[in-house]
Amino acid sequence: MQEAKDFLEECDTLAALLNDADDTTFAAVTQFKGWTIEDVIAHLYMWNVAAGATLASKDDFHAFMAFVMKRMSAGDGHPQVQRAWLDEFHGRLKGRALFDAWRDFYPKLAEQYGGADPDLRVAWVGPDMSVRAKIVARQMECWAHGQEVFDILGAERPEGDRIRNIAELGVRTYGWTFRNRGEEPPQPKPFVQLTAPSGVQWEWNERQADNFVKGSAVEFSQVVTQTRNVADTHLDVCGENATRWMATAQCFAGAPEDPPAKGARFRV
Repeated sequence: MQEAKDFLEECDTLAALLNDADDTTFAAVTQFKGWTIEDVIAHLYMWNVAAGATLASKDDFHAFMAFVMKRMSAGDGHPQVQRAWLDEFHGRLKGRALFDAWRDFYPKLAEQYGGADPDLRVAWVGPDMSVRAKIVARQMECWAHGQEVFDILGAERPEGDRIRNIAELGVRTYGWTFRNRGEEPPQPKPFVQLTAPSGVQWEWNERQADNFVKGSAVEFSQVVTQTRNVADTHLDVCGENATRWMATAQCFAGAPEDPPAKGARFRV
């Protein structure tokens, strides 16, 4: 399954950036909600393990979620839940050891998902998902959270056309962006025309002269994953529907989140 290969390549790209990092680097605070780089790796590792658990057994995944929900009900945020999970089940992994555990596990997850039926439904936090959709979601999360790591380290990420999975997820969640905020999605959906890192063009929805989003696939993906404010990109956004969408686009599950303020997220 190509999507599993794309997930593996995404993880490899982030791992290469941190290959020589020390504990001081992992303690660096990013521009995302005060998370450290260690928090980011903990998040990616924990939910990769969860993705492996749900593919193996719904019971295993539900046991994992019971732990998560108990901690969140007690008022813990993601970094605190992750730390509690690592302390209780993974020998208090931190810093370099945590990075090594994440790096050792994600190729196994890619192999597991690559060999599974793409249409098999697996349990997740919300509705069940197909195996194909789940591994794309894991790629999206690695890419999105990887952004704050590349940003704070002042590095430019080597992008590839694997980003199409994330851009397409952004297009598909047009309706979700509005419904998640209790709003009816305005119609028609905007025409989307994006330029891939390779230079090829990708298009979605019907062509419209007054309702569209055009530009870089990377910048579009940054907006729908909320790693950039649309005002900090060069996207060409035309029409009320497209403008409303790009102002609050959210391709990930969970409660409505606002994008970062203009100028708040950038490569240092």
